[in-house]
Amino acid sequence: MRTTLFATSLLALAVAAPSVQAHQAGDIIVRAGAVTVQTHESTSGVKGDRGILEGANLGGKATLNNDTQLGLNFAYMVTDHWGVELLAATPFKHEANIKGTGAVDGKLGSFKHLPPTLSAVYYPLDSKSAFQPYVGAGINYTWFFDESVSSGAKAGNNAAGLPLKSLNIKNSWGLAAQIGADYMLNDNLLINGQIRYIDIDTDAYVNVADVARAKVNVDVKPWVYMVGLGYKF
Repeated sequence: MRTTLFATSLLALAVAAPSVQAHQAGDIIVRAGAVTVQTHESTSGVKGDRGILEGANLGGKATLNNDTQLGLNFAYMVTDHWGVELLAATPFKHEANIKGTGAVDGKLGSFKHLPPTLSAVYYPLDSKSAFQPYVGAGINYTWFFDESVSSGAKAGNNAAGLPLKSLNIKNSWGLAAQIGADYMLNDNLLINGQIRYIDIDTDAYVNVADVARAKVNVDVKPWVYMVGLGYKF
């Protein structure tokens, strides 16, 4: 009697529990959440590029802060296991500083960037699994804009007393890799977490007192973390 009642209860639960179909060919997945860019920059020394500083090696390095913005993912499942994905976000803003030159040290300025990244993504588990881990690799294009020199740098508040007039950063192409996972809450709604590594290698140029230009190579290589919700169409 108890065995029969127990079996009947299990059957009732199985019937009542909603079946979850995870990612399948043709699905479109949209994810949104908080995305943090954690910089791990290494830079060349500051070098004279034009004018009276041409050929000079000022040494030092540039540093950048981290930033968090709204991240967006758009994915299309080509098969049950393979998809293509585009990473987008609201613009990230970073503060740039120069230190160790002994001449123009201090807050250099700020800039914004957008890092659209297109990846091929592989989901190894069966499409009936509510838990869907994945790995991916692709290419990143980082667009830098709204570069501005700080008021102190414009006023020449540095050891050399040289006003810095403008900041320009070259856009960058690089490779990207990621790991992540979706967990289906129902047939459409999911939660997501992901980690990305992006190779951003760029050159920054500073106009010094309108008589010279300095250059520094910045190899950013950020780790990008995102946690959010998603919806499958």
